[in-house]
Formats: sequence, C-alpha cells, structure tokens
Amino acid sequence: MADITAGTAAPDFTLQDQYGRPTALTALRGHPVLLVFYPLAFSGVCSGELADLRERHAEFEALDTAVLAVSVDSVFALRTWSDREGFPFSLLSDFWPHGAVADAYGVLDPDRGTARRGTFLIDAEGAVRWRTLNPAGEPRDTGEYLRQVRALG
Repeated sequence: MADITAGTAAPDFTLQDQYGRPTALTALRGHPVLLVFYPLAFSGVCSGELADLRERHAEFEALDTAVLAVSVDSVFALRTWSDREGFPFSLLSDFWPHGAVADAYGVLDPDRGTARRGTFLIDAEGAVRWRTLNPAGEPRDTGEYLRQVRALG
C-alpha cells in the first residue's frame, strides 16, 4: 500500500467519469484538485458527504478547484446516482482494474474491495499538499476541505 503524504507527487491516473469520458489527473494541472475517495455509491454516509460537496460546489469553483470523487463503482452505477442527485462534479469509476487508483493512493481496503474515506488536496503542480483518512462510518468535513484549499493561497 502506498504512503502518500504532503509533498509527495500525486500518482497520475486516467479514469472514466459517470458519462464514460476519460478524466486524466495531469489534464487538470494548473488548478488545485480535491480528490475524494469513497466506498460506494448510494450508501448512507457517502450520499451525505457528496450531497454536502454538491451544496458547496460553487465555493470550490470560486477557488478554481476541481472536485473529483472516486469509487470502485461502475460507470453505469455512477451515472444513475449522479443523475438522481444532480452532482455537479465528476464521479470517477475505479472499477477496473478493480481499485487500482485507490491502491496507488493507499486507500484501498482489500478486505472489502472498496476505497476507504481518503481525501487528497493536490496543488496546481501535481503535488499532494494535504490528506486525511476517516474511518468507514465517519463523514468528512467539507468545511475543512475549503480551509485547506484556501490555505494553498
């Protein structure tokens, strides 16, 4: 399992979003990226976390920060969930090879086959500047995400 800490270069990846479009991390250089790993679409805590990101998405846009949410769900499940919930950010499918990106970031739970609740703030040059990992049932604080983005200056 990788140990991604502040100052580490963010592992690059290309994953499909909920519409089947490829999203490459390197294509977002020049802007901060908030990379949010979550276990599964449609689950209770994940739904609450992503709803909070949806409600505060304009604040991330004002800070020129891309929000990417990653799970091991299929593109089809992510599309259905996104359409139902109106998520304004990309939901990326780490479906195959199963959990490879979550594993590269050190947040794959091999026993459950899902990502852990890991979040990484990546700066405009592609370096991780902040990370957090929450227990499975503990939601993360979107306000803290925004504080960390603002601290990038």
